[in-house]
Amino acid sequence: MKLGLTLPSFVDDPDVPIAVAQAADAHGVDGVFAYDHLFRYSRTGEKRPALECFVLLGAVAAETERVKLGSLVARATLRPAAVLTNSFDSVQRVSGGRLIAGIGAGDTESRDEMVTFGYEFGSVETRLAELESAVVSAQGRGYPVWVGGHARLVGDIAAEHADGWNHWGGTPAQFAQDLASLHAKVIDNDWEPERFVATWGGLVLLGESEADAEQKRQRIDPAPDVVVGGPERVAEALRAFGEAGAQWCVCGPADPTNPDNAAILGEVIAPLVRD
Repeated sequence: MKLGLTLPSFVDDPDVPIAVAQAADAHGVDGVFAYDHLFRYSRTGEKRPALECFVLLGAVAAETERVKLGSLVARATLRPAAVLTNSFDSVQRVSGGRLIAGIGAGDTESRDEMVTFGYEFGSVETRLAELESAVVSAQGRGYPVWVGGHARLVGDIAAEHADGWNHWGGTPAQFAQDLASLHAKVIDNDWEPERFVATWGGLVLLGESEADAEQKRQRIDPAPDVVVGGPERVAEALRAFGEAGAQWCVCGPADPTNPDNAAILGEVIAPLVRD
């Protein structure tokens, strides 16, 4: 299993996610992934700034050497398919071939962002059509294309056109059930399931020990679905997704600006999930 880390995109200072990416590069994490949002709300309802996905990936590409760089996920409804594909191509060239192109259709949490900036949020049908157009445009250009989402029709697009699929959140049982359905569609489309990369992403709160994780829990007060624990507990949770079929697990830290998460994930947890 490969391990990834999401970057802290919702900050003013770009040096913060670059530092996290450099730590991931140094400590053996397999990939770092940027979100694609126009802004996000804090728990208090305030708008948090968002670094643009491809600008951030380009900056990270210039400051790292080894780690894969991905979008999780680039929203097909924010850019025409040709513009999105050119953005992917540019990161691929700047990074020396390290790109993973994750693409999604957007969900209801994205509605306010779209409306605020004058975009039509669109119906399910129009968003899926834009997703399919974007995936088809990006396919076959020298980098893997993942589709994000667990809706049935999103799975249809992934199975027909993409190299992989990302499921955000949920349980290992849900992941396994959705993946079994997706593999059946892949086979129907004459793909080999072994060539199709299944990936999971979700929020975690990593500690150097159980005591450290508990201190973080009390300070941060994460949502109930966040995986919280020291290396052994988090590795156990990630192994469960691996046993359910995930070939990548991408962790979104609840304390995303802390570069120490990369060292814990790459040097301590990775050996536990790869044995």
